[in-house]
Amino acid sequence: MVADGLLTIGAFARASRLSPKALRLYDELGLLRPARVDPFNGYRFYARDQLERARLVAWLRRLGMPLARIRTVCDLAPAEAAAEIAAYWTGVEADTAARRDLAAFLIDQLRGRDPAMTHGTITGIRYAALSDTGLVREGNQDTAYADSRLLAVADGFGAHGAAAGTAAIEALRSLGDAPAPQPGDILNTLSEAVERAHRAVAEHSADEDSGTTLTAMLRTGSRLALVHVGDSRAYLFRDGGFFRITHDHTLVQSLVDEGRLTPEEVSAHPQRSLLLRALNGRDGEVPVADLKLHDARPGDRYLLCSDGLYGVVRDADLRGVLASGGPPEQAVRDLIGLARAAGAPDNVSCVVADTLPAADLRTEGGEVRPGP
Repeated sequence: MVADGLLTIGAFARASRLSPKALRLYDELGLLRPARVDPFNGYRFYARDQLERARLVAWLRRLGMPLARIRTVCDLAPAEAAAEIAAYWTGVEADTAARRDLAAFLIDQLRGRDPAMTHGTITGIRYAALSDTGLVREGNQDTAYADSRLLAVADGFGAHGAAAGTAAIEALRSLGDAPAPQPGDILNTLSEAVERAHRAVAEHSADEDSGTTLTAMLRTGSRLALVHVGDSRAYLFRDGGFFRITHDHTLVQSLVDEGRLTPEEVSAHPQRSLLLRALNGRDGEVPVADLKLHDARPGDRYLLCSDGLYGVVRDADLRGVLASGGPPEQAVRDLIGLARAAGAPDNVSCVVADTLPAADLRTEGGEVRPGP
């Protein structure tokens, strides 16, 4: 300690549990400036009231927070800093969950174990797809598609949204013409397909305000590989339970994740349709798509839909249609009917698919009605 009450860098390092090397780095980055620097020998000295900030920096580094974000947190008021830390940790947990799923998949592959075998093997899917303009819009920018391997919904936006959505799904349809990829290659295959879809959207979108969401599932054996960008959704109805298996890439969803908005407040938010990720072909930057491998079981029922459906129809009513036991062809008509009964202010698209067990003698197939 020096005469004026300042701490030497060594004493401050011991008190803050930061190394002198780290303190010198944080000084250079403007994150934690010393109170005084000796003009002759360059020695750094720190005030005691800087210890609180230094300890916060140390704790945030232990969380793995990047230095640039730490600087932002340290400059905020306590309540705002707490909210920023909560938002960061929510993102960490989401990333950890995605990596956990990938790790489990890799472990299964290396051990030669197929989790789907525990619950039975699916031999095919029965499917139906339907897209409707709704009661307010003049044109339909949605696209719904289904075949024996691919289920997909795209919700286009902007002047060339319809072409963008169709182009994105066409880029995925090429996967159906190729041999089924090995489970270990499927995520790479889907990632490459997203890049092709992004380029295809760029070719069909003449302005920067056009683009599309894309939510699709590709069957490979008893697994369904999911690719998701935007706010169209995929749901699973299994053993009486109804689950959403996608996460919206929207501003309001990020506010919900951060605890700044409740789920009940989403529908009334003025920016509820603002997308954080979409396929738009801008600047050649491919958005990060959610890629997952989902173990399908015989008797599963899947619903893929645009926000024109779930935005006006309650989850309980969606579940009711899926639980009714009717064939997919009837289910998609009933779902569109519910949206129209609720006013259908947007285009409405949905795909319903049932997984078939080995003993099921029904013919695989269904009704396909793409969008425009």
